[in-house]
Amino acid sequence: MKGVPNMGQIIKQAQEFQSKITKLQEELAEKTVEASAGGGMVTVVVNGKQEILSIHIDKEVIDPQDPEMLQDLIIAAVNDALARAKNMMNEEMGRLTGGMNIPGLQDLF
Repeated sequence: MKGVPNMGQIIKQAQEFQSKITKLQEELAEKTVEASAGGGMVTVVVNGKQEILSIHIDKEVIDPQDPEMLQDLIIAAVNDALARAKNMMNEEMGRLTGGMNIPGLQDLF
């Protein structure tokens, strides 16, 4: 039958794609993004797997009378860093898939 894909070829392509995804996951784990809040008073570094690698807090922002301000700065920096890591992952996935949106693929990361 013409036009019917060979099942062996489909399986081979799926295995190659899985190998590329695994390699991309490893590469993303090595890449980092950084975000800060409060003019750099709180800085967060996150990898491409969306794991927080470090948080730096300048001692000037630590005010025992106002812990809420420090909490807000940490939340802002962490959320920004995680958003940047997600954008980095989406860009890399777009390169891998040629821009195709494959349902469930983002859940692998």
